[in-house]
Amino acid sequence: MTTLRPAVVFVAAFTLVTGVVYPLVVTAVAHLAWPDQATGSLVRVDGRVVGSRLIGQRFTNPGYLWGRPSAIDHDARTSGGTNLGPTSAALSSAIRTRASRLAIDAPGRPVPVDLVTSSASGLDPEISPAGARFQIERIARARGVDAGAVAAVVERAIAPRTLGVLGAPRVNVLAVNLALDRRFGPPPSAHATLTAP
Repeated sequence: MTTLRPAVVFVAAFTLVTGVVYPLVVTAVAHLAWPDQATGSLVRVDGRVVGSRLIGQRFTNPGYLWGRPSAIDHDARTSGGTNLGPTSAALSSAIRTRASRLAIDAPGRPVPVDLVTSSASGLDPEISPAGARFQIERIARARGVDAGAVAAVVERAIAPRTLGVLGAPRVNVLAVNLALDRRFGPPPSAHATLTAP
């Protein structure tokens, strides 16, 4: 009994410190130092949340830039890939199917790999510049605008390597779609306007 009481007090104290006090302090510091990131880097249009700069979402309207495929259907409550290896027949079949669908809009052009393969997280918000450029003609046709004007929006959205050396140039899909709506208005469709994921 003499050792039980100190052990219970010790466990209770550490549970309080590590399970309550520490998370509250870290959350408070994050909200003070980085308020945008601490709340999910949410993007708002007219006071309405339309997505996050850090989490990909599914766009299917041909007038919008499409992101990478997602094994989890862009469900931000979870994260994960297909876990299929390079010799998987199911993976090969999925890639061929996606590539043939995309090739309809750009016959004779090679489909960028990031448009047919899902990321490890299933929530990648960015695609390669090649993946974005590949979609310009389709977006322009769907919106009834000049492809050069769409290309200008895409080119302005290309982010360089971080610090000039880390990662690769990339394009945030949501940022481009918002820029397209600002420049040309929403594309013609019953469900064209951006909605919260």
